[in-house]
Amino acid sequence: MRQLTVLITGASAGIGEAFAKIFAEHNFDLVLVARRLDRLEEVAGEIQGQYHVEATCLPADLSEVDAVDKLMSVLKAKNLVIDALVNNAGYALNGSFLEPSWEDHRKMHQVMLNGYTELCYRLLPSMVERRYGRIINVSSLSAMLPSVPSSMYTGIKRYVVDMSAAIDFEMRGQGIHCLALCPGFTYTEFHDVMGVREQAQSNFPKFMWQSSETVAREGYDAVMAGKVLKVNGWYNRLLSMVLNHLPYSLQHRLARSQDPFSD
Repeated sequence: MRQLTVLITGASAGIGEAFAKIFAEHNFDLVLVARRLDRLEEVAGEIQGQYHVEATCLPADLSEVDAVDKLMSVLKAKNLVIDALVNNAGYALNGSFLEPSWEDHRKMHQVMLNGYTELCYRLLPSMVERRYGRIINVSSLSAMLPSVPSSMYTGIKRYVVDMSAAIDFEMRGQGIHCLALCPGFTYTEFHDVMGVREQAQSNFPKFMWQSSETVAREGYDAVMAGKVLKVNGWYNRLLSMVLNHLPYSLQHRLARSQDPFSD
């Protein structure tokens, strides 16, 4: 029987690296995608030594419009069949909507909106053919909460939740599960890239934070159980349920009064 293979974007660190280890633990071969080839090779070497699975490193800049097309060509050339997909690559722009350049906005949209959608679209046909597929689209707790100043990050993550549900509804009868994973505050490089780690950690108590390993394991278990949505952490689930039951006007007023990364 052919060994199953998972493709993971943003696999060089954080939640993506944690997903690579957990899928390898469950005997999946790996296709690891990120910009940093040297870091991908470090992750692949560590995992291969521990779990004895195959790990293929594919460096790619997913902000490029043709990045997914290039990935598909490499997969075909290497005869790699993808049974599971983890769309994890992503970041946020620091500042208000008009502060970043349009090119910065375009790149973020390409990575987390167009890229996620295209990878699902391009990989699903072969999953349908084999009547097996598992897709995890990493969204965010922010998708479940009122918007805050975030340069469209919240809107993109809400799209990821809706897209995942739509795919799961359509594909469920064909042996395919699609999950939107919504982590809250997680110990990764995310806040370092934004330059807000100190503010975030000082503004929110430790019990609200989770490790990348916990987030990824909960995501793996959820998609294998056929769940459509997973909000990580009991506090985050409670918070999202409470706030989503408030009238939108009140949600909006609350959002206007807060910025979680401000001093």
